[in-house]
Amino acid sequence: MLGLICIDVDGTLVGTGNTVREDVWAALADARARGVRLAICSGRPAVGNALQYAKRLDPDGWHIFQNGASIVKADTGESLSQPFPKDKLPELLALARQKDWLLEVYTDTEFGITKRGDFAERHAALLGLPYEPREPETLTGTVVRVQWVVPYADTEAVMSGPHEGLDFHPAGSPVMPDANFISVTAAGISKGSAIKRVAEGYGLDLSRVMAVGDGENDVSSLKVVGYPVAMGNAEPALKAVAKEVVAGVDEGGLREAVELALRL
Repeated sequence: MLGLICIDVDGTLVGTGNTVREDVWAALADARARGVRLAICSGRPAVGNALQYAKRLDPDGWHIFQNGASIVKADTGESLSQPFPKDKLPELLALARQKDWLLEVYTDTEFGITKRGDFAERHAALLGLPYEPREPETLTGTVVRVQWVVPYADTEAVMSGPHEGLDFHPAGSPVMPDANFISVTAAGISKGSAIKRVAEGYGLDLSRVMAVGDGENDVSSLKVVGYPVAMGNAEPALKAVAKEVVAGVDEGGLREAVELALRL
C-alpha cells in the first residue's frame, strides 16, 4: 500500500459541475482510514473550496497549493511557502494593465486582480469566494504567485512575456473551459518540488507516493513520484509520463486511482 496520494483539483477531484462525486469521497475516506496520507496538489490558493477539500481529505495534513508555491498545514495554517521574486512583479503588473489582461496576485490567503469583469467574477465563484475585487498593491502578506486568466487565443502572447527567474504552469478547468489559467512561480517551484518536501516531512520515499492529475501543470508531479496516474481527460503530455490512465473525472477516475493505491 502506498503512503501518500497527491491529488489535483480541477479535472481530477472536481468535475464539470464544480462538484466531487460521492463515490470518490468514499474511496478517499477509506484510504485515509487505512493510514494513507492525502494531499491536495492544486494550482488553487489555500482558501475557499480548495481549503475545505484539504480539510476533508486530511485534516491535520500538509497540502500543496498554487502550483507548489504554497505548502500549508490544513489545521494550523502553518506555511512552507516560497516567495515570488519581488523584482518581477512590477513589470508583470504593468504588462497586464497595458494589454488589459487579467493578472491575479496571490499571498497564501489573499489575492488581488488587475482587471474586473466576467473572468474575475467567475473565477471567484469557482474558488468558492465572494467576488470582492481588490488592487494587488493593497495586499499585505508575502506574494507567492501570480496567475494570468486569459482566453486561450491570448496564451501564446502571455507565454512570450518575461521568463527569466520564473516558471510558467498553464492549466485549464472544466468549470471554465473558455479560460486558460497560466500560473507563474519563482523558477524551480512546481508541484513536483512541493511533493518532494511533503513526502520528506512524512518520512516517505517518493517510490511510495502516487500523484494523480490531468493538466500540463501536473507533469512535474507525475515525474517525481513512484506511481504517476493520469485521468482519462488528461492532456497528452501527462498521459505520456503516467504509469496508469484511469477514467475521466466525471466517470469516477479518481476512485479508480485510490483503489489502485490500496492494492500496491
